[in-house]
Amino acid sequence: MKSYNLTHLRELESESMYVIREVAAQFENPVLLFSGGKDSILCLHLARKAFYPAAVPFPIMHIDTGHNFTETTEFRDSLAKKLDLNLIVASVQDSINEGKVQEETGVNASRIRLQTTTLLDAIEGGGFDCAIGGARRDEEKARAKERFFSHRDEFGQWEPKNQRPELWNIFNGKKNMGDHFRAFPISNWTEMDVWQYILHENIPIPNLYFAHEREMVDRNGVLLYNSDVLPNKDGEVAEKMQVRFRTIGDITSTGAVKSSADTLEKIISEVASTRVTERGGRADDKRSESSMEDRKKEGYF
Repeated sequence: MKSYNLTHLRELESESMYVIREVAAQFENPVLLFSGGKDSILCLHLARKAFYPAAVPFPIMHIDTGHNFTETTEFRDSLAKKLDLNLIVASVQDSINEGKVQEETGVNASRIRLQTTTLLDAIEGGGFDCAIGGARRDEEKARAKERFFSHRDEFGQWEPKNQRPELWNIFNGKKNMGDHFRAFPISNWTEMDVWQYILHENIPIPNLYFAHEREMVDRNGVLLYNSDVLPNKDGEVAEKMQVRFRTIGDITSTGAVKSSADTLEKIISEVASTRVTERGGRADDKRSESSMEDRKKEGYF
């Protein structure tokens, strides 16, 4: 890796660890949201470095849709055990069973939107005043409106016009009773930065990110994994393909890309040459042009 890239990554690393330490300093009961994807893995890695040799001073929490890739949940559990982390799993299925949300039906059914209720209930139930997330500004236009410290009102809702100024990296975590914050320490990272850092730091990631053969269905240009939880569509035929995933989420909405990149070096080369955005294969982002912003206003991270 070229030296100027390493310098750039160290600057991003330093900024992110500063934000994480500010969270620990300003909030009484923070939690790190962990999906098992590369960005949340990166945030956890940075949190460990920020407080080393002490342990990470807050728990990690996964909002489990019940429709996760097996590789993701196995990686999550293995990592939590290896690092002796306090892992909290909040279940969307529990929210459905309790009648708090209603399962979607039809060929485009997904549990992505249902996660919001589960997340807000878990934050309230745990008394968390700040939830650290791995969102980056380059991911999606709604993400680009976020500050490092993102205020949420007593209903967990996000209002872009209500965000605090962050001049000279001074963060304002003051809140009213019932409010909470989301913190995004890797806001200024790009997808390329993440992959280069993972390579340089030798950070373990799920094998879903590497090219492998899997049965996929092409639904409106999105390659979805043909699993038991994917709603069937008439005339749809599953085909074996060599694919990898650029993002990891719910099986019903996480699209793959055809790829032969089976090493980190090959992934970096592929990302450098692609003209499709990282979330270009996310079916949930295609529901409407404002789908992400609508979900964020409802309380999604």
